[in-house]
Amino acid sequence: MKTKISNGIALILTLFIISISAISSDAQQSKSNISTIKSSGYAPVNGLKMYYEIHGEGKPIVLLHGSYMSIDLNYGQLIPDLAKSHKVIALEMQGHGRTADIDRPFSFAALADDVDGLLKYLHIDSADVLGYSLGATVGLELAIRHPAVVNKLVFISSAYKFEGWSKATRDMLPTLKPEFFEKTPLKTDYDRLAPDKNHWKQFVTKLLQFDATPFDLGAENIKAIKSPVLIINGDNDGVDLSHVADLYKLCGGSVFADMVGLPKSQLAIVPAATHVSLMMETQKLASLIHPFLNK
Repeated sequence: MKTKISNGIALILTLFIISISAISSDAQQSKSNISTIKSSGYAPVNGLKMYYEIHGEGKPIVLLHGSYMSIDLNYGQLIPDLAKSHKVIALEMQGHGRTADIDRPFSFAALADDVDGLLKYLHIDSADVLGYSLGATVGLELAIRHPAVVNKLVFISSAYKFEGWSKATRDMLPTLKPEFFEKTPLKTDYDRLAPDKNHWKQFVTKLLQFDATPFDLGAENIKAIKSPVLIINGDNDGVDLSHVADLYKLCGGSVFADMVGLPKSQLAIVPAATHVSLMMETQKLASLIHPFLNK
């Protein structure tokens, strides 16, 4: 039984690493071909020195990355497209990329407060927010804790409670170990960017524990969100599709629109898409995101 579980994890991680490698390669190529960055820096926020970049001009949109990722790794392909019409504010959360970790547990509340703090530092009263995986749930928490900050939210491939992930995903998360990530593009990216490369094992250990910890942002809290939400999922991305439907209903969706009109929130399921490959579908994502933001 243990052998079967180990082999299954090894297969999943191999596929994950191959997919991340493709994203990393494409992101770096995109970044080298199209430079949209206007400025960058470090903001003193809640004990962090939070790294951020600003790309393009226009209505502001904040990008929140997934676990273990950086701006380049997660959004290297999407930023040039968004920067054509938006002021893109990309950041790296606690312990990720160029933002050093601090002696503080990971929590959605703390990470959301950090985003709010960065916007205050940049003198931006409100913005659209786009988050993927970890970043999507942080964005949802931001809309709950700081509703005036979030104009519209794009919520990609995540859940508002731990049980929203598929059972296979929930079973796998507690079995992951820091050594599984050692020879991966995630570690290479960390070594390239992190202020303290020796902190890798402590960072991964702490984040793995956080990722495997049950949470629930609260259905009533989500019902109270006034911001329109675009929910984007792959059809096989590790999030239970019944949970996706529940989230959409909480955001005001799943109505008989011919009778009552279309809701402010939207739902899109991308076919033949996994948790990782979904972020490689740049044109499909852009075709969903731009109409929602511009409506």
